Order: sequence, then C-alpha cells, then structure tokens
Amino acid sequence: MYFDIIIIGSGLAGMTLALNLAEHKKVCLITKRGLVDGASNWAQGGIAAVLDTQDSIEAHIHDTLVAGAGLCNEDTTRFIVAHSKAAIEWLINLGVPFTRDARHETGFHLTREGGHSHRRIIHAADATGEAVIKTLSGKIRSHPNITVLENHIAIDLITGKKLGLPDNTCHGVYVLDRKQDKVLSLSCNHTVLATGGAGKVYLYTTNPDTATGDGIAMGWRAGCRVANMEFIQFHPTCLYHPHAKSFLISEAVRGEGGILRLPDGTRFMPQHDERAELAPRDIVARAIDFEMKKHGLDCVYLDISYKSAKFIQEHFPTIYSHCHSLGIDITKQPIPVVPAAHYTCGGLVTDLKGRTDVPHLYAIGEAACTGLHGANRLASNSLLECLILGRATAEDILADQHPAPVTIPDWDESRVTDPDEEIVISHNWDELRRFMWDYVGIVRTNKRLERAQHRINLLRDEIHEYYSHFRVSNDLIELRNLVQTADLIVQCALARHESRGLHYSRDYPNMADVAVNTVLTP
Repeated sequence: MYFDIIIIGSGLAGMTLALNLAEHKKVCLITKRGLVDGASNWAQGGIAAVLDTQDSIEAHIHDTLVAGAGLCNEDTTRFIVAHSKAAIEWLINLGVPFTRDARHETGFHLTREGGHSHRRIIHAADATGEAVIKTLSGKIRSHPNITVLENHIAIDLITGKKLGLPDNTCHGVYVLDRKQDKVLSLSCNHTVLATGGAGKVYLYTTNPDTATGDGIAMGWRAGCRVANMEFIQFHPTCLYHPHAKSFLISEAVRGEGGILRLPDGTRFMPQHDERAELAPRDIVARAIDFEMKKHGLDCVYLDISYKSAKFIQEHFPTIYSHCHSLGIDITKQPIPVVPAAHYTCGGLVTDLKGRTDVPHLYAIGEAACTGLHGANRLASNSLLECLILGRATAEDILADQHPAPVTIPDWDESRVTDPDEEIVISHNWDELRRFMWDYVGIVRTNKRLERAQHRINLLRDEIHEYYSHFRVSNDLIELRNLVQTADLIVQCALARHESRGLHYSRDYPNMADVAVNTVLTP
C-alpha cells in the first residue's frame, strides 16, 4: 500500500496536519484504536492564545519561559505564540464551538490557568479537546484524499538502514491490523509521528490507554535523537476514586478559584508558593506530594463548592456530571484529588518544521521536543503547539521534493510462532508501571533511578527475546515501546545533576547556573 504521506496518530497534531495536506496529497491517517480515542480528545482546559487586547505576545512568551525554568527555546516559543491567534481563527472557521461571552471584546469566554498572567485560555466549557476533535474528525472522515486506518498499530519504521540502502531515509512503516491480526507494509514519501506521549509508563496517569510512547520509541530505534525525557509533568489534580480511571480535574478549576485543602479543611498552597493554587503545575504537584507524605494521606481536596451551583455547572459541566455520577456533588463538597503522570515534555528532537534527524521522518505534538515546553509545560500550550507545528510541517512537506518510492519487503514471520504464555506481557507491564511510579516519580534520588534502570535492563532483555520468537500483538508492541521510553526517561534523569522544573532530585536539590538540554543519541 502506497500513500504520499502517512501520519501515525490521530490527535490534534495529526488531524491538523492531515487537513492541511489533503487538498494536495493522498494522506493515510493511522490510529491504533478509534479516530477520536487519543489524548487530545480528553483535554479539558483549553488552548492558550493571545486574543485579548489587554494581553500581549510578549506576556505569553514571558509566562512560558518562566514556567519552563530556563530551558525553553525562545525562538520556538516566539514562533508558536506569534501564530496563536491565526490558529484559533482557523478552528473557529472550521466550526469549533468555543464558549461564548458577549461581554468580552472577542465574543468568547477566556479563562486563566496556573502560570498565566492573563486570561488567555479559549475553551469549550470544560471539554475543549472533545469539541475540537469532534469538529476535525468530521472533516477528516468526509475528505476523499484521507484514508483512515482505525485499529491499526505501527510496529516499526522502515528506513534505508533496515533495507540495506546507503542512506537512512524513512520509506514507510510496518503496521499491525489489530482486527485481522495481519501485518501490513505501508510505503510513502513522508512519514509523520504524531503518536502522543507516554503517560502509561506510570501506574497513575491522566492519559488514555493509547499513550504508550510509540512514536518516541520508534523514532529512537530509527536513529532520532531524543531530548529532555526526564521532564514528565504530573498533573496535580486527578480524581481520586476507586471507580474513576484517569479522570482529570482541569487546571481551570483552580484558575476559577478552586482551593486545595487538607482533610481538615486547612488550605496549604500559600505555604509553598506565593501564587498559591495558581503556581505552575510542577510546584503544585510537589506541594501535594509533600503534604500527602507528611500527613500520611491518600489524597487531598480541591474545593470550589463556595462558588454558586449555577457558576460551577456552567463552567464545569463535564466534571460536575462525572463526579456526581460517583456520588460527589462538587457544588457542596470538595473533590478528592492526587497527582498523576500527565504530559511528556521531552521527545524526539525536531525543528520548527517538524523534521527529525531521519530524512523524510517528522514528529509533531507530544511525541516531539521542539523546545517550547522546556523543563515544565505551561498549561494549555500543548494543543497550541499541535496546531502550529501541524500547519508548519504541512508547508514543509508540500514544498519538499520527494524521493522515488523503493520496494519494501513484506513482514517476515517465517521464524516466529504463536506466543505460549501471554501472561508474561501483562506481568511485565504491571511491574514496569509500578517501579516507574515508585522510583521515577515526582521526587527522585540516584538510588531510586539506578534501581529502575536495573529493572528496565532485565525487562528489556526478556521482551527482546519474546519479540524475536513470537508473533507480534498489540500488547507486545506497546510493552516494547513503553520499556524503551522508560529507559530514555531514566537515562535523561540520571544525566541531570540538578533540580529544575519537573525534575526534582534529593541528591541535587539546587538548580544549576546554566540551563542545558539533556540530549541522547542512539
């Protein structure tokens, strides 16, 4: 099967790219579950953009640089922020139903989140991602030049090196059709990794089950550098409830006045930071972690019940409804919350056109490291990055001279058999997520990181042997990628001898005078 462009991943980055290419090219969009099942669809808060005349590009840049703790690339940040208004206008023109406010000069309601100095978050109530993805997915499905392969998971990229060619150009990808249990060979002129992050490497995460670091691991194996993988953002407020899986309590709840309290009602954030609940996420997450360990708590509480029921139900209908279904009335009682792995700030090293180190291979969205997020992502900058880099990558691909297609061999299953004990995969998956949570979490030490590395090495050898002898499955592919991604996280964490942003080490509690990226080369 041949296409002009293959996009692996169907979040906002992948959809934006596909829609910007499809008028001129034949596009294949691959997603390992349904078209709308990625992390973008789960985003609640909104998209940061300079829309208000009282706001400014310089203020948004400044807020991003401050949150990024000295590691943001200023040119990247300026490029993305400067194009923010145009990106939002594109979404509005496509029909995204952002929440309106007739009293505001823009006609839309803008909220504020932690780390922002202005109200600049445009949103669709508290389900922005769902509104955006629903709108774009309709355009995707109806476009004659876009082929969507749902329930297909990428196994590995097909590069010149693997084909025995003189250069390492990417020529396509091997993909497992999950329903037919058949491996397809897909060739193309340009391949784009838009696979999202790696939250499922941790036991507790706000991410969907699809967030298994696939693109980062495939890019690394193909020869791409990765950077800053130690900076895993833990969202401070994930709903703590035995029947609530990965449900995020949006940053906007604190932006609209939510107060963090101990079980006895004591407010604690002012003791940790002068910005209190509006401090950047890394500070809030560490403060909650500190209070939970200090008092032996299973969770803390986020309280917005002092606001009117009408205000809460209008601003947070999704959160209100979900909590109410679990017996929690947020108009009358506080919400039990814990930190959870949320966003991968590092990823495959790219430029501002999405290009990686491998010719004709691009990476966009959470799988990429553009330099925007630095050591800590500023709230609601991620969807903005997806929009801007999706469009910039499309422009580069359309301007590029593509190579002549090469012959790609079929997937070779002649030396493998059906797996005999698939329980090995589930046990290894569980072990990985537990020790990553225990040893590579919000607060780290060298000893903990070394323990994690030792266990990763054992798991990697076991999984490699399994992968070499048995037919591939969805769970095996994801586990292989998770272990590779976990290894990159630990390598980067061990290399950083300081505490900066999201990486806090008890062995190196101070911030170094000079901010340096952690870059790994295959």
